Amino acid sequence: MVKLKGRVAVVTGGGSGLGRELALCCARRGMTVVLADVDEPGMAETARLVTEECAGSDCVAYPLDVSSADAVEAFAAAVWDRFGGIHLLFNNAGVAVNGPVWEHTVADWEWVLGVNLRGVAWGIRAFVPRMIAQGEGHVVNTASAAGWVNAPGSAIYNASKASVVALTETLALDLRDVDADIGVTLLSPAFFPTPIAESERNRPPELADTAPMSEIRRKRDQELRHAVQHGRIAAGTIAERALEAVEAGRFYVFPHAKIKDLVGARADAVAAEADVFDTLAGR
Repeated sequence: MVKLKGRVAVVTGGGSGLGRELALCCARRGMTVVLADVDEPGMAETARLVTEECAGSDCVAYPLDVSSADAVEAFAAAVWDRFGGIHLLFNNAGVAVNGPVWEHTVADWEWVLGVNLRGVAWGIRAFVPRMIAQGEGHVVNTASAAGWVNAPGSAIYNASKASVVALTETLALDLRDVDADIGVTLLSPAFFPTPIAESERNRPPELADTAPMSEIRRKRDQELRHAVQHGRIAAGTIAERALEAVEAGRFYVFPHAKIKDLVGARADAVAAEADVFDTLAGR
């Protein structure tokens, strides 16, 4: 999809971080922006920034829990009824927990997979058939470097993002099977300044954190926060690269070039069939 001006974009996780920057990038291109998030005050701030920077831009917000298939379907139907279609879908909402894999609770798994994996699956399920029917569209799924190389202390997040990689590659191939004129982009950033480390603020009470705060969990949590806060690429830059990929019709987007080197090193470790690849050590 090359022409974005005058089209409609949907951004999940639009209340903060990368979602906010994606919304701004779309608005700068003259798109109508539809935000979806459980963070209603955050969406209000995103809408304010869009309106402030892009006078005359149409930006609307819908409260949405992407882990609910029924809620996402109702959201898609409401957006279609209001705007007559959508052209660019960002399945972007994401959350994270930390700690050794054996310490994660059932609630941890339900929460993170519900948002990070099922949220993407339900977005595809609700929007892609409608895009196929309208004859055009583009889907951008936010995976992560963690979908390609695995660091300790992030088992559920790693598993969710590796699944998004698999799901997105398969989506592109399935669309090719039916000769659908729908573009797909897989966005895989590494660490960058974003509220992902504060995602507990939106965790539902019924899936509250009850895992022990062990010493290793505390260590990994501190490391994550430091890595996020000191990320060298801004969220706005990553968002802009995602939009450029949509305009160019590119599938893979790695904003952090070093990740491709790590993916290659991991492939070498796989070929050698030796020890587990250590992402932090790069070998």
